[in-house]
Amino acid sequence: MGVTNSLDSTVAQAYAKELEGQIYDQVTSKDEYDTACTNKINELKQQSPLVESRASEPEADGLYLQGPDYGPYRKATFYKHGRFSSVFKAVDKDQVDDMDAPTSNLVALKVTTPSAMTPPHDSEREARILQEARSESVIQLLSTMWQPGGRLVLVFPFVPVDLETLMQSSSVEQKDVKSIARDLFKALSHLHSLQIIHRDVKPSNILLRSQTGPAYLADFGIAWSPNDPASEPAQEKITDVGTTSYRPPELLFGYKAYDTSLDLWAAGCTVAEMIRPYHRSIFDAGDLGSELALIRSIFSTLGTPDEESWPSVKQFPDWGKMRFVDYPAKPWSTILDGAIDLEVEFVSSLVQYEATRRMTAAQALSHTFLKEVL
Repeated sequence: MGVTNSLDSTVAQAYAKELEGQIYDQVTSKDEYDTACTNKINELKQQSPLVESRASEPEADGLYLQGPDYGPYRKATFYKHGRFSSVFKAVDKDQVDDMDAPTSNLVALKVTTPSAMTPPHDSEREARILQEARSESVIQLLSTMWQPGGRLVLVFPFVPVDLETLMQSSSVEQKDVKSIARDLFKALSHLHSLQIIHRDVKPSNILLRSQTGPAYLADFGIAWSPNDPASEPAQEKITDVGTTSYRPPELLFGYKAYDTSLDLWAAGCTVAEMIRPYHRSIFDAGDLGSELALIRSIFSTLGTPDEESWPSVKQFPDWGKMRFVDYPAKPWSTILDGAIDLEVEFVSSLVQYEATRRMTAAQALSHTFLKEVL
């Protein structure tokens, strides 16, 4: 009951927020705003009990009868919040009354306000990079549309599961690990052939049609492309990218000239998490996502590096500013307890201090571990 009430409250808040935004965009004074809000409240109060009852419960497709409209999309139902966006699921207005319409026709509406975003977040750049990066393993951008109030809506197919949620709710079988990983590296191989860096590879950004796949790489909100005018200069990229435990060590020491190998460290961490018992991450940034906590976790797992084991570290502006405990490296067979030799070899070829030694996405696809996928 508590979960249902919480969900209903969240949906109601999101709906109210969207209605208020629509009203605000249509009025020119505070008096008009107050009057319009009052009229809308009275209108909702006058609805029949049947409509009110049905509006509080989702239909079979998971959509509510009431919700904000976005262009041709109706019954927009709150799905989740992001840092700079809200995601709704909806259906094309021509299918609202078609009870036989398949759930595959549902779309995800990522509602953003570009003017409120701070670098490296940029939904306009995200849309352009998604168009540039179209491929079978990258989530498809169906369309975009501008809405009143300077809101940009990105429209995607609605994909019901993400890898993080799957790992929290059940174990991932070995054959599914390989299938999901193969789709991930197919996406990265394509992106990297275009010199595009995703910059936020992690389980929650890998969407799944089902528990067994196919998988799609999603959320390009902080992606970088050498061809996009809104991307930073190649030698001066923003280092505040990635998410906590999936951030590679070069970022933690201020290196701005990183390349596509950034994604490969994060992809290796993601595969390791699928393999490990209880799907535990191999590194831990602590409850606050502290960079120092993450450095300590990496060093105490892989061993504290030096300029001989990590040659490029000499280029990092923040290297040498602190002294660290000299931790010995743990064996990969311990880090990936219970993993088979092929899994250990695959992950350890990606999670390397020296970026130039990391296996490329194309090489990963040719690795025996993934070539065994049926």
